[in-house]
Amino acid sequence: MNVDTLGLDDVDKRVLLTIIDKYDGGRWASTPIAASISEEPDTIMDVVEPYLLQLGFLDRTSQGRVATRQAYEHFQRPFRLADQQPRLI
Repeated sequence: MNVDTLGLDDVDKRVLLTIIDKYDGGRWASTPIAASISEEPDTIMDVVEPYLLQLGFLDRTSQGRVATRQAYEHFQRPFRLADQQPRLI
């Protein structure tokens, strides 16, 4: 079943790794994430996101969802706050 010790399955892992690696951990919407991993947006919003919030791997902010330090540590990625991303302007 490819479920890890925290209960993350393949879809959970793909969502988190996409948020961390492609969106630099921050402010994402479910539709582009779903398209990136070939999954339905409703599945991400109704199944994956609540579980990741419960685990503490995602935080809700006024500007969107962000991956937490725990998510980065779980996947052994260097932690970087979404607010520390370089600005274009």
